[in-house]
Amino acid sequence: MIYAKNILETIGNTPLVKLNKTVKEIDALVLAKVETFNPGNSAKDRMAVKMIEDAEAKGLLKPGGTIIEGTSGNTGMGLALTAIVKGYKLICVISDKQSKEKMDILRAVGAEVIVCPTNVEPEDPKSYYSVSKRLATETPNSWYVNQYDNPSNSIAHYQKTGPEIWEQTQGKITHFVAGVGTGGTISGIGKYLKEKNPNIKVWGIDTYGSVFKKYHETGIFDENEIYPYITEGIGEDILPKNVDFSVIDGFTKVTDKDAAVYTRKIAKEEGIFVGNSAGSAVKGLLQLKEYFTKDDVVVVLFHDHGSRYVGKMFNDDWMRERGFLDEEKIVAIDLIKDRLNEPLISVKTEELVSHAIERMRQNNISQIPVTDVNGFVGSVDEGDLFKMYFDDKDIANKPIKEVMRAPFPIVPSSSSIDIISKLITKENGAVLVDLGNDNYNIITKHDVIRSIQ
Repeated sequence: MIYAKNILETIGNTPLVKLNKTVKEIDALVLAKVETFNPGNSAKDRMAVKMIEDAEAKGLLKPGGTIIEGTSGNTGMGLALTAIVKGYKLICVISDKQSKEKMDILRAVGAEVIVCPTNVEPEDPKSYYSVSKRLATETPNSWYVNQYDNPSNSIAHYQKTGPEIWEQTQGKITHFVAGVGTGGTISGIGKYLKEKNPNIKVWGIDTYGSVFKKYHETGIFDENEIYPYITEGIGEDILPKNVDFSVIDGFTKVTDKDAAVYTRKIAKEEGIFVGNSAGSAVKGLLQLKEYFTKDDVVVVLFHDHGSRYVGKMFNDDWMRERGFLDEEKIVAIDLIKDRLNEPLISVKTEELVSHAIERMRQNNISQIPVTDVNGFVGSVDEGDLFKMYFDDKDIANKPIKEVMRAPFPIVPSSSSIDIISKLITKENGAVLVDLGNDNYNIITKHDVIRSIQ
């Protein structure tokens, strides 16, 4: 009979699958290393077992002990499966930007999950880095994994994943592409492949808000590069020891929106249900297409499974809230939907400048259309009025018609945001929206900016 003695024996030997529609712009043969075939549905299963086994061999992890790790979810799953088989407890410290599915899955396999805020510095006592370390010092008979700096992370991929890719491509691979988070995957695989053939190019996929790309290119750790991002599984605000920049030939950054959109494309166009970092990887491939020729064999690693993102990238409402659904075009009425029932504030030509200033102050607005019996005949802007007022206090008692500008352009409610943005200039601070039945509303630069995702 052929069977595995336990679930850990099924880790590895994941397939290479040719990508077609999503990479039709690329001349090369593009093959995806689909790591979701691992029992924990991610590439992290490999290094989770290796890190635990090495810790056991070194006496760092003892029978009945507690494993503690800060994780984005996938490493936690690999650790959980190994802990079940080997009889350990597991505490996973996870950031609140990770999907609810990841947290629920970890709890389902027996892990204790502690959620920490994302948008804090790594050194902050509330960060998941700091909380993990603190728990390791406070918990008896515990071992802190530290996948970021634990060399067993990259060794696992050097010993297993790299050789698999080399054998599956019969040594014909010319480029390897993977998202970079802890760095173990790309560094271990990249090191092995370059030892087999130094001409193989290794490309890392980074995200905006992460430090990797600039650090690789300049050697500068720029804290200005660090800011919150949505993409999961790649990018960092630290430099993990497992990132071996010497084996990475270059990085390309992918936006949150592109990562989300291409994650969905992979499912719909390739029938491969994979996670957020896979979307980043495919978009990154397209950004790098000039580096590939028709004779190249490009292998891209798909880290994890789409089931962990059904409440995020695969949820239309979640995508819509962030402006990630390209098919939905923003039009004029979308920009003012929160105040459709509010009357338009205006000023008449014969009213005084002081009246306009007071109306702006009371309503916290910066532009007002000017009307007379014939309709809209002019406009006034906060900047103009205040400059005039402080240059000449008597201006407050002059009629608006003496200081007004040209009237704001009027657009139909179906006008696109592109049309509206072109009409708002330095000289013209707003547009009016015709809602029908002599009903109008106003769109300002602030409204347009607020709609941009």
